Amino acid sequence: MRDIEQTSLSHCPVHGYIPFVSQVAGESEVAERQIIDHPWVQRLRQIHQLQTAWWVYPTAEHTRFQHVLGAMHLASRATEALYDSLAEVCPETPSRGYVESLLRMAALLHDVGHGPFGHFFDKCFLQRHDQTHETVGAHIIEHELGDLIRAVRRNPFGELAPGETLDPAQICALITRPRDDGAALPRWLRMLRSLFSGIYTVDNMDFVLRDAFMSGYSARAFDLDRLLRYSFFTDQGLTIHRRGLEALVRFMGVRGELFRAVYFHRTVRGIDMTLEDLFRAGSDLLFPGNPLEHLDTYQHFTEFSLLVDVARWPLSDDERRREVGEAWRRLLRRDIPWRSVCERNLVFTSAGAEPASIFSDEETLLSRLRKSLPSELAEAALRVDLPRHIHRPGTSGAATGQNFLYTSERDEVRPLTDDQLFRHLPLAGRICRIYAAPHLDAASRAAIAAALDDLLGGAQADDLTNM
Repeated sequence: MRDIEQTSLSHCPVHGYIPFVSQVAGESEVAERQIIDHPWVQRLRQIHQLQTAWWVYPTAEHTRFQHVLGAMHLASRATEALYDSLAEVCPETPSRGYVESLLRMAALLHDVGHGPFGHFFDKCFLQRHDQTHETVGAHIIEHELGDLIRAVRRNPFGELAPGETLDPAQICALITRPRDDGAALPRWLRMLRSLFSGIYTVDNMDFVLRDAFMSGYSARAFDLDRLLRYSFFTDQGLTIHRRGLEALVRFMGVRGELFRAVYFHRTVRGIDMTLEDLFRAGSDLLFPGNPLEHLDTYQHFTEFSLLVDVARWPLSDDERRREVGEAWRRLLRRDIPWRSVCERNLVFTSAGAEPASIFSDEETLLSRLRKSLPSELAEAALRVDLPRHIHRPGTSGAATGQNFLYTSERDEVRPLTDDQLFRHLPLAGRICRIYAAPHLDAASRAAIAAALDDLLGGAQADDLTNM
C-alpha cells in the first residue's frame, strides 16, 4: 500500500503508464515529482520536440516535456535490462537503486538547457556565446537543481543504498557530449555514457518512437522490446547479441527515414532558412546575451514567450523592431520566402569520399551552380541547403560511445562495425536542395535543375525534383 501511495502514473500514448515517485516520508528527501514540477523542467512544455516540423505536420505538437518523461521511463527499462551485466563487468558499480535514479534524472534533465526551436537555437544563438544546450543544461543541473537532486533517494522500482547520494556532476557527465575518453570517470559511468551518446540511447529510442507516432509516420516504428532484450554490457562496452541486430538495423533505418521525411522535409528546411534570416536580423531583440549570465530570464524564454513577443513587434514604436516584426508576421502566416526548386540525394559508404563531394560546402556549390545557369538566372535569389544525417553514429572511439556485437556460435565480442549486415548501412546521407523565391517560373526551375544535374553528373543523382 505504501508504494501505491508514494508513486503516481502519467499516461503516455507511446509507452503507456509512466510511474514516478510523487510522495516521500521525510522533509529531507525529495520526490521525483519535485524535479518534474520544477520550473526549469516545466518550461519544456513550451518548447516543441520537433523544432519547426510542427508547422508542417499538424499533429506533431508534442513537446520536449513529453519526450523527457518518456526518456526517463526508458532509463528504467534500460536499467532493468542492463544493470546485472554492468555490475558483473564493473564490480565497483553502485547499487541498482543509485544507477536507476541517476539514469532517470539524467534522462529527465538532458534537454533542460534547450532554448526556443531546440537545436536550431544552438546553431543560431548559443554558438555565438560558446555554449550548447548541453553546457547550459549542465550548469542548470549543478547550480540550480543540484541540492534537489542530491536529496532524491528513491525511484518507483528501488532505493539508493545507505550512504549513497546522487551526484549532479555524474548526471552532467552523462548528458554532455563526450569530448575525451572519460579516463577521470569511474569505469561503470563511462560504460553508461553509451545510453546517452551511443547508437541507440534512451534519448533517441524515445524520440524515434514519439516523433514517428505523433507525425503519423508510424504507430510502431521499431521493436523496442527486442532491442533491449538482447542488449547487455561486456568488458568492451554496450553489446548487442546477434539475435537483436535486425532490431537495431531497423531502428537505425527508421531513424534515417524520419530525417528524410520529417526533420529534413523540404518545407521544414525552408522554415529553418527563414528563421535563420530572422535571427540574423534581430536575435539581440529576442534575448540579451549568454544564457548563463541571464538565467532568470532564460527560464522564462521559450517558444511560447518568443512567438507572443514577436507577434506584437509590428505594433512597436521602435522602427527596427517593427521591421523585423513584419518579417516574423509573414512567417507566422506561413508565408515562407523560400521554396524548394529541385532536390538530389546521395549516400556515402565507408569507401565514399564525402569530404571531397560537391555536397560538402554550400557556398562552393552555389558558386559553381551560378556559373552553369543561363545569364538571366545568374543573379537570381537562390539558397543551397545540404542537410546531413549520420546513419552510423558513434561506431568507433570511446568518446562517442562505441557499441559491440556478440555472436554465440563463436562466443565472441567484436566491434559492431565488423558485421556485414551493419556495414550494409551507409555511413551518412545528404540531401542537396536548391531554394528560390516562390514566384520563379517553370522554365527557370527546370534550368536550375538541369544545371545541378550537370554538376552532379546527371545519372548519378537520384531525381526527386518537385516531389
